[in-house]
Amino acid sequence: MKTQLVIGLGFGDEGKGLTTDFLCRQADSPLVVRFSGGHQAGHTVVTREGTRHVFSNFGAGTLAGAPTYYSRYCTFNPVGFQREREALLKLGTTPVLYTDGLAPVTTPYDVLYNRKLETKERHGSCGLGFGATVARHEGPAKLHVLDLYDDFILEQKLQAVATYYGNRLGVTYDTDALREQLMVFHDAVNYFRSHHPQKYVAHSLASLAKGYDTIVFEGSQGLLLDQDFGYFPHVTRAHVSSRNAMELIATAGLPLPEIFYVTRAYQTRHGNGPLTNEHLEPNLHPTPNETNVTNPWQGPQRRSLLDLDQLRFALAMDNHYAHACHKNLVVTCLDQLKGEWFATDDGRRIRLGSSADLGGRLGFTEDRVYTNASEVGDLLVCSL
Repeated sequence: MKTQLVIGLGFGDEGKGLTTDFLCRQADSPLVVRFSGGHQAGHTVVTREGTRHVFSNFGAGTLAGAPTYYSRYCTFNPVGFQREREALLKLGTTPVLYTDGLAPVTTPYDVLYNRKLETKERHGSCGLGFGATVARHEGPAKLHVLDLYDDFILEQKLQAVATYYGNRLGVTYDTDALREQLMVFHDAVNYFRSHHPQKYVAHSLASLAKGYDTIVFEGSQGLLLDQDFGYFPHVTRAHVSSRNAMELIATAGLPLPEIFYVTRAYQTRHGNGPLTNEHLEPNLHPTPNETNVTNPWQGPQRRSLLDLDQLRFALAMDNHYAHACHKNLVVTCLDQLKGEWFATDDGRRIRLGSSADLGGRLGFTEDRVYTNASEVGDLLVCSL
């Protein structure tokens, strides 16, 4: 058995989905483990046959036949589960999901509060209630996946959530919007019970992992959004570094992972917050298939030249947890570059000759640098 770990080096949108899909297709029996973030992730996979899907509630190895294990470090949204499962069924894929029973559940109260807060403070949230769910679970008003299977338990826990927002935070809601979302939520819970019986609630990753030859840990967002190392307050409420994955690996007694750090050929950020080189726009071909489009909560996707100092900072940050692991660099979206490839290093504008050139400047040998020239196709080792 081997383990592999996929982590974004920026602010998200680096290509973690295509990397996870690629790694799963190299394995005989892969299992994807989600270890950070939750239902707010958006990891795009495009197959050679032209099938395209953005994964949020299932791992990005699903189209490659890999089941998903949703750890307790991930938020779970029954509404998202229902919608995405139905979308995958229409693509001819029946996804398999295992969940930790202690994974926190996102409710309509969390979503509406998140959107109300983001409208006022503009931290860069995607408006799906992820951060609100995590914050609520730091107190007593918890709702776990295991609570969804019993009507009485669910109602008691939902009432506690409502009290938490109403009495403690003084939140008021649009009554009609809340009523409508609660109806959708309860319908989704019933769907979840029918299509995710309790036998799929896995209490031990160690036991589950025994049935697979490759365990791919799929990260969320990017290291520059990590709640401990990112630029507060424009961070995510998650440890998106290798921290959670390394804890799961140690607890389950799995081998140390090989890490795949992913970056685009340029910087992106979706939502408010610092972005270096924003005055230096990359020269790109049109990208009509971009997953992250303009929305009311984050606005348009922002882009700038790749900043090697930011990449080094992200790598150094994660090295605190993963210093003993073999590490690789994955560079995506090279097909979007129009003309020469420029970046900045120590504040100076430089021209990059290749992915291997970038990797060398960051401390990677050629055999540890992978590149992907389009959203469809295999990753290629630069030394081949």
